[in-house]
Amino acid sequence: MIEANDFKRNMMIEVDGKPYQIVDINLSTPTARGGNTIIRTRLRCLLDGSTTDKPFRSSDRLPEPDIEKTKSQFLYIDDRFAHFMDVTTYEQCQIGRSDLGDTTLYLFDGMPELQVMFYNGNAVDVILPLNVEMEITDTEPSMKGVTASAQTKAATLTTGLVVQVPAYLSTGEVVKVDTRTGAYLGRASK
Repeated sequence: MIEANDFKRNMMIEVDGKPYQIVDINLSTPTARGGNTIIRTRLRCLLDGSTTDKPFRSSDRLPEPDIEKTKSQFLYIDDRFAHFMDVTTYEQCQIGRSDLGDTTLYLFDGMPELQVMFYNGNAVDVILPLNVEMEITDTEPSMKGVTASAQTKAATLTTGLVVQVPAYLSTGEVVKVDTRTGAYLGRASK
């Protein structure tokens, strides 16, 4: 059991028999004496990707869901599913494309450090690495002499993800992107 006082971002909890990931936490302490601290959370359901806001008292205790994580490799994505393979057992699994949402924009062949989460034996979600390296497939031509200023332009990457990059970058260059925010981090090291 996990006490509400111990909640942290990205922690997994079980509410009403469903697994949730804590996306955000806010604490509010009532002014009345003896009042319990209220912990307001934003939760993301691992089964369907929906989000909900739920308050808890500091004295509440919730079970930890039975989540198993396996190191996996992304294989391919079709109209309905994203397909993965466990790198130790070579077993394949699939997760609904709609369940993954924007995560699909960061999936590409040979992706390192990918983990698939299983709940009750079913693949439910993917844990991406903190950043990925992808090639720019389409952007405006690079502009000379703008390296000192902070001008940016839109660039489309191999998976269709669009990020803002410095104006001096051109098509074919490989860049690092933060998977949590979708922000450009820099050029990839060669």
